[in-house]
Amino acid sequence: QVQLVESGGGLVQAGGSLRLSCAASGRTFSTYTMGWFRQAPGKEREFVAAISRSGGPIYYSDSVKGRFTVSRDNAKNTVYLQMNRLKPDDTAVYYCAAGDSAYLTHLSSRYGYWGQGTQVTVSS
Repeated sequence: QVQLVESGGGLVQAGGSLRLSCAASGRTFSTYTMGWFRQAPGKEREFVAAISRSGGPIYYSDSVKGRFTVSRDNAKNTVYLQMNRLKPDDTAVYYCAAGDSAYLTHLSSRYGYWGQGTQVTVSS
């Protein structure tokens, strides 16, 4: 098993930046595909980005492509989400998730472990 703890959320003005971190503990971090998801009030959880075990293949949702960057540091057991040019529509609780599959996927059901989430609020 793996335990995940997100940090780095907060309040930022539109056009600003935030970097989220997700620290993992437990089973070897490098054996997991990692994903970021978000959920806005009244909406379903939405895929944001996924990164492979090695940090090579990466997959973004169309809504964040070109603005967000996902990365990982397996030596530090941490995955990051750098968010630039933030918009009010990016306001949500952001979750990191870990999956056993080697394949990148946007499907939340493929991720078996989840953090508690961190709030990101973008003001206009």
